[in-house]
Amino acid sequence: MTPSRTAVAYYRVSTKKQGRSGLGLEAQQEAVMRFAASEGLEIVEEFTEVETGKGSDALEQRPHLAAAIEKARRLNAPVITAKLDRLSRDVHFISGLMKHRVRFVVTELGADADPFMLHLYAALAEKERSLISERTRAALAAAKARGVKLGSPKGAAHLKGRGNREAVEAVSRGARDRARMLARVLEELRAEGITSANAIAMALNDRRITTPRGGKWTARSVLNVLGRLEGAADE
Repeated sequence: MTPSRTAVAYYRVSTKKQGRSGLGLEAQQEAVMRFAASEGLEIVEEFTEVETGKGSDALEQRPHLAAAIEKARRLNAPVITAKLDRLSRDVHFISGLMKHRVRFVVTELGADADPFMLHLYAALAEKERSLISERTRAALAAAKARGVKLGSPKGAAHLKGRGNREAVEAVSRGARDRARMLARVLEELRAEGITSANAIAMALNDRRITTPRGGKWTARSVLNVLGRLEGAADE
């Protein structure tokens, strides 16, 4: 069967509040519509998933994605989404989607990204998150074993004075890795239209990303991190 010049759009936001307010949807819709226009595709139907639970990487918990897949199958058309993580951040879930024999197009990766490339990008993103987490945990554990009082600049300075550069470097390396990870996540949230400190804190908590001290995010802690990131960029 010859592929049609139609397509189905799929958007996903993480909370009921974002779904009601449209936060994140506008940016996704703009990316999909711009891509469709450039490729000469007509978006015949749009499906929006408002995720109400955490870790809902099962198709039975994504009724709108299931409906988008079914519609695309009937039309022999692709499902277009703005970013790969709007489908999922889990490589196994991405792999499972490919079994439905429906073409998925991610606008940020381009029209030529085949299923193998989608698997690859998902696997690389998952591995990067895992490595960052492992390095941060190892750095903090090494520092704690050497007497660093975590979260205390004085503790790191004390170790440095004793010549324990390895511990100080481990803490710094872990902090830099986490800062880079947070910077990427914050950039992604902003692209989705999530810009206020309160909304960012809610999104980070929804994604199970903890503060540097392992706690829940608040507007104040978000502003503190933003200030540190901006300060580091100015150095």
